[in-house]
Amino acid sequence: MFGKQIGIDLGTVNVIIYVRGKGIVLNEPSVVAISLVDNRILAVGNEARAMLGRTPETIEVSRPMRDGVIADYVVTENMLRYFISKLCRRFERRPEVMLSVPVGVTSVESRAVRDAAIQAGARVAYLIPEPLAAALGADMPVGTPSGNMIVNIGGGASEAAVISMFGIVVSSSVRVAGNKFDEAIAAYVRRKYNLMIGEQTAEQLKIAIGSALPLEEPLTMEVRGRDQVTGLPRIATVNSSEITDALAEPLASISATVKSVLEKTPPELVADIIDRGMVMTGGGALLRNIDRYLTQETGIPCHLAENPMLCTALGAGRALQHLPLLRRSLEAT
Repeated sequence: MFGKQIGIDLGTVNVIIYVRGKGIVLNEPSVVAISLVDNRILAVGNEARAMLGRTPETIEVSRPMRDGVIADYVVTENMLRYFISKLCRRFERRPEVMLSVPVGVTSVESRAVRDAAIQAGARVAYLIPEPLAAALGADMPVGTPSGNMIVNIGGGASEAAVISMFGIVVSSSVRVAGNKFDEAIAAYVRRKYNLMIGEQTAEQLKIAIGSALPLEEPLTMEVRGRDQVTGLPRIATVNSSEITDALAEPLASISATVKSVLEKTPPELVADIIDRGMVMTGGGALLRNIDRYLTQETGIPCHLAENPMLCTALGAGRALQHLPLLRRSLEAT
């Protein structure tokens, strides 16, 4: 029955929803605009994101998810209700929902996500660790007794995990990912050019000319911002090698997390990983040359999954089809 099973990637930057039999049906920013006058939600998703940094004092635009976990429970619940009702208008039964959560979340954080989904209209809500969902979405053979390594770089957190027999053997996460890349770029431009830029401009720089390793032919981009000295608008030209310098620190944190997982992995599974390499998923994996950077740092081949941004939502949806096999892993969350 259409809409009976829904997989949700409840991310810091985007909410991506998969419906069984339909595929990915929704991909919108996890941003909410609230009127401070009457506490009413004015806009959700794309509409709210367009307001970021452009609203009067009476309107607050916020991201209710921070570092992959709920920062504002009431707003998250309302956002989920908005998205679920958008899909479930024609449904007779409330949907069965699988939500992805970061690896290592506390029981309080897990309960908050589950409760928010139930309050938003789900009949039953299961939680799945993000690396396991991403591995399922990337079509990795996670049900076999072999080592499968995944590196999931989202908006709020980066996670590395080794998976075997539908379970996570070793994992580690760091709250450094796409958002920290943007912050590092904005801080670099402010330091070098005395120019204040917003998070959306920093993200545009990352997408247009960002690279984890220096490019053979550097790219350049003009950025508009406010001069820190005069306070007036100004334009500066930034090149890709400067963005590479700006990203060095956050990338080193992600590399250290990947190495720490490899150090704790049983030898038999490490042998499989050396043969197969590791798979990268998440929006942060779209940064130019980040796969080559991790290969250089770890000595293990690194591959980018097909549609890396959608893997977690696809895997969350597929997990509902493998529920009996996954129960051990799901109960741990």
